[in-house]
Amino acid sequence: MSSNNPQTREWQALSSDHHLAPFSDFKQLKEKGPRIITKAHGVYLWDSEGNKILDGMAGLWCVAIGYGRDELADAAAKQMKELPYYNLFFQTAHPPVLELAKALSDIAPAGMNHVFFTGSGSEGNDTMLRMVRHYWAIKGQPNKKTIISRKNGYHGSTVAGASLGGMTYMHEQGDLPIPGITHIAQPYWFGEGGDMSPEEFGVWAANQLEEKILELGVDTVGAFIAEPIQGAGGVIVPPATYWPRVKEILAKYDILFIADEVICGFGRTGEWFGSDFYDLKPHMMTIAKGLTSGYIPMGGLIVRDDVVAVLNEGGDFNHGFTYSGHPVAAAVALENIRIMRDEQIVKRVHDETAPYLQKRLRELADHPLVGEVRGVGMLGAIELVQDKATRKRYEGKGAGMICRTFCFENGLIMRAVGDTMIISPPLVISKAEIDELVAKARQCLDLTLAALQG
Repeated sequence: MSSNNPQTREWQALSSDHHLAPFSDFKQLKEKGPRIITKAHGVYLWDSEGNKILDGMAGLWCVAIGYGRDELADAAAKQMKELPYYNLFFQTAHPPVLELAKALSDIAPAGMNHVFFTGSGSEGNDTMLRMVRHYWAIKGQPNKKTIISRKNGYHGSTVAGASLGGMTYMHEQGDLPIPGITHIAQPYWFGEGGDMSPEEFGVWAANQLEEKILELGVDTVGAFIAEPIQGAGGVIVPPATYWPRVKEILAKYDILFIADEVICGFGRTGEWFGSDFYDLKPHMMTIAKGLTSGYIPMGGLIVRDDVVAVLNEGGDFNHGFTYSGHPVAAAVALENIRIMRDEQIVKRVHDETAPYLQKRLRELADHPLVGEVRGVGMLGAIELVQDKATRKRYEGKGAGMICRTFCFENGLIMRAVGDTMIISPPLVISKAEIDELVAKARQCLDLTLAALQG
C-alpha cells in the first residue's frame, strides 16, 4: 500500500516485523503492508493517510450503535475503577454480569432466561458443543454426540468453531473437522438452486437435514446448528420454505436446535434476534459482536429454561474461561443494550432504515454486472455475474476482490465472499448515509465491470 505519510510507513514496518494478522497471507501482507485505521466516528473510519471511509461492514458485523459513543467508554472506565476484574469460578459472581444476564433474558425469545458468558462467538460455540453433549449424557443418552451443521456456514475459528463451520478452506488446515461433526447442504438458491424454484429448493435443502439424521441414526444426533441468515458465507437468505420445514424435522426427531446469532443478533435483522425474525424457538443461541457493539470482546450462550432444568441435575459443568463474564465487558454490554432500548434503535431499523436500505440496494439489480440483490434488515448481498440469465460468473478473474479493492480506494468498505459483495452497516446509519453507500457501490460496480471487460 503506497503511502504519503512517514508514520504510515513506520506502522507498516512494525506490522512486517512483528505482527501476524488473522485470515491473512503473511508473506503477501508483509510485502504490501496493511492499511492503518486510526480513528472512527459514527459510520465512518479514517486511515493514517487521512482518507474518510464509510464502514459498510460495521467492523466485522459488530459496531451496532456506531463508533465514538462516549457512554460505552465511560461505562468501561467507571467499572475499571470499581472492579476491573474478577472471575466467576468458585461460587462467586459480581453485579455487572448478573445484571447483564437479566438484561439479556429480557430481550431474548420467551423461555430463554439463562446465559453462559464467554470471550467471543467462537468460544460460545465451543461451549455449545460441550453443553449439548453434557445435556444428553445427563439424560442417559451419551451417544447423542453428533452435531449437524451446514456447508459454508461460519461458527468461528477455534478448533470446535472451525469444525462446526462448513468452510472447506479452513478444514484443510489443521485436519478438521474433528469427529462428531457433519455438514449438510446450505440454502443458497442463487448459487446452488439450479433449475428449482426458490420454494422448491428451500424444501429440498431442509430435507437434507432429515436425510442426514436418518443416515446417522436419531440416537446419535445431539443438535443442529445454523445461522438464521448465513453471514460470512455470503449473506445467504434462505427461501421462505426453508425454516418452517427445518422446524418440523427438528420437532419430529427431538433434536436440539442451536441458532448462531453472532451476526443476526442485536437488531441486525430488524428484530432483536434472527430467531425472532424467523420464529425459530432455539434451545440455545450463540451471541457476541453486537452484544457490546464490538467496543470490547464478549460472547455467550443463551440457554432455554427446559435445557437448564436438565443441566441443573448434572453436577459440575467442567467448562469456563478466565474472562467469562468479565466485569468491564459486562458493563459495556449493559450500556450498549440500554442505548439500543432507550433510543429504540431496533425499532427504527425495522420501521425506517432497513426498508430504505433494502429498497435502495435493489436498485443495483439493473447493473449489468449484478445477478441478484438480496437482504434482510441491515444485511445485504450483491451477486457479481457475467451472464444474468444463466448466473454464470467471471471464472478465474476474481471479480469480488477487484470490486473490494475499488470500494476501498473510493471510500467504502464492502466485503467480498467469492464473487458476492456483502454489506452490514452500523444499525445507526442514516438515510443520507445509505444513499452515499449505494452511490459508492454503484460507482465501484462500474469500475469493476470496466476492469473485467478491459
